Amino acid sequence: MADSLPALDKDGYLLSLGDWSGEVAAILARNEGITLTAQHWEIIELIQAFYKDFELAPANRALVRYIQQTLGGEKGKSIYLMQLFPPNPALIAAKIAGLPRPANCF
Repeated sequence: MADSLPALDKDGYLLSLGDWSGEVAAILARNEGITLTAQHWEIIELIQAFYKDFELAPANRALVRYIQQTLGGEKGKSIYLMQLFPPNPALIAAKIAGLPRPANCF
């Protein structure tokens, strides 16, 4: 099924944001060992909104802060995001959301 993915860079991020879809997200998530749930989709939609507003994919600290401001303190915690998108929430969430690799993430 991985052969149905659009073009990716060497780190597995989409080369063209226009190639993203829910189906592509599900495949990218599966490749990371993640089965997408409603909680995942909530974060994916927020990280895409962040990208639309700021024209960059957020690093971990900015992602946590943005989610805290948007969804509240329970979900705006690193531990919550780590459970959804291990081992690096900003990198993995951006990848699945079809966004470029966050600039300040290793």
